[in-house]
Amino acid sequence: MTDFAVKGWCPSALRPMLSGDGFVVRVRPRGGRLTSAQAFGIAELSGRYGNGLIDLTGRANLQIRGVHEDDAFALAVALDRLGLVDADAELEAQRNILVAPFWEDGDDTRWLADEFEHALAKSPLGLPQKFGFAVDCGEARMLTQTPADVRVERGAQGGLIVRADGAAEGRAVAREQAVATALALAKWFVASGGAQDGRGRMAPHIASGAKLPHALAGRARPAHVAAPPSPCVHATGAMVGLAFGQLQNETLAFLAGLAPGLRMTPWRMILVEGLYEMPRHSGIVTQADDPLLRVTACTGAPGCPEAHAETRKLAAALASGVPADSHLHVSGCVKSCAHPGPSRVTLVGTPNGFDLVHDGSARDEPALRGLDPRKILADAGTLLGWR
Repeated sequence: MTDFAVKGWCPSALRPMLSGDGFVVRVRPRGGRLTSAQAFGIAELSGRYGNGLIDLTGRANLQIRGVHEDDAFALAVALDRLGLVDADAELEAQRNILVAPFWEDGDDTRWLADEFEHALAKSPLGLPQKFGFAVDCGEARMLTQTPADVRVERGAQGGLIVRADGAAEGRAVAREQAVATALALAKWFVASGGAQDGRGRMAPHIASGAKLPHALAGRARPAHVAAPPSPCVHATGAMVGLAFGQLQNETLAFLAGLAPGLRMTPWRMILVEGLYEMPRHSGIVTQADDPLLRVTACTGAPGCPEAHAETRKLAAALASGVPADSHLHVSGCVKSCAHPGPSRVTLVGTPNGFDLVHDGSARDEPALRGLDPRKILADAGTLLGWR
């Protein structure tokens, strides 16, 4: 670890983000997995240097909240000792790899995740900070609804393909070619102007007319898409949910004590390796039909300085009324950090109350504006279209 800077954006261990409750320090688990010792360490550090709250993000990273600026460097040093920090902030921001969690030792997913880690640590590629890779090599694809720009996936014919996000088809590759091909796609993205504004993404770049070079394009169709998992026991362990993607540090320590490792997911759930019964703890969700799983809410005010309203108390109060086949998103502002995509119902915090969007995202035109939270709670069924 050779570099450290405090910024007001782009959270990482080396570049924390200032929020309403202090600095947020993001931890990128290698291969999407924490060893038990690493998880215990993060839990202890969250209590020592933060406020004890830990977020699990939509990119399967962890965020330690409430860190004082004077403690940020000591926290980064301690995370480095746990093997969770890169050589510098640029390389750390580049290591943006989303890994499907149901892998086994030695399979394509695990092997490729390790290869990506090694390759991305070698040199900066000049990628935008949100640019990322997905390793999704099970029989069915699980990560299609989560943000990624270059995807290594299972093809419909059973082999591996590398696909640019936004392209319907990908290039068939051998396992040993996959990472090099994915990195070549990322380099083409930069060279073709996709990163000019520093925030570019692959799918809009292709949609704008950018043509993939022949050597990186392909006609291989990806495998079918699997439904997102729910809390239950799977072949590789027990999947547990986290209400709004947040847990107390003691909850993380509890989970760390149950298994040799914990696998992070983009669905605000953690896979506890090798555990074949659902654990009992007040800080986790263990029932697939728990209404809290049908609701997404960002940090909201006062924890986020961008938010115009408190979000999670309102979301929790509304959860029981959300139909089983529906989804509610409560966002503190139009940035829509917790859930960028559409929902059946989206409530967006504004200076004048909540705007209501049906079948859309926080950036879409609202059906109603400036709703008082008390009115929403008093007439939720009719107002939100649930009866």
